[in-house]
Amino acid sequence: MTADETIVVGVDDSEDADLAIAWAVHEARLHDNKVVLVHAWQFPAVGVTRYAGDPLPVFGREDIERLAGEVLARAERSAKTVDPTIEVESRLVRGHPGAVLIDASKGARLLVVGSRGLGGFKGMFMGSVSASCAHHAHCPVVIMRPAPGGTG
Repeated sequence: MTADETIVVGVDDSEDADLAIAWAVHEARLHDNKVVLVHAWQFPAVGVTRYAGDPLPVFGREDIERLAGEVLARAERSAKTVDPTIEVESRLVRGHPGAVLIDASKGARLLVVGSRGLGGFKGMFMGSVSASCAHHAHCPVVIMRPAPGGTG
């Protein structure tokens, strides 16, 4: 299968990402495409602080990478639940989500991402990752929004 027969899906353990996965799997079935699930992770600088006397958990790079891998594994199970016959590839990539997805879109037929709400206007605007993908991806982009009245 060539790159232009792939549908890249950005996954982040959100309801919108679940919608993106389901839509992409159905689309892949219609066009005999492969689904490539991509989860980007970053290692933030975290300090040790106390809140109300209890220490906050401190995660190391290995912890963050392990948790990111769990997000990707759940996404793959979700995709296989929608249609176990679709070819699914999973990629765990260290980097900023927008940049990682834009790079992954090179040669793909579609890039599918979830929409993210901003602040008190949740659900009205695209998040920074989906907006960045819409403007800079190397292929058409599908942005999945929850149904009106949804929680995503």
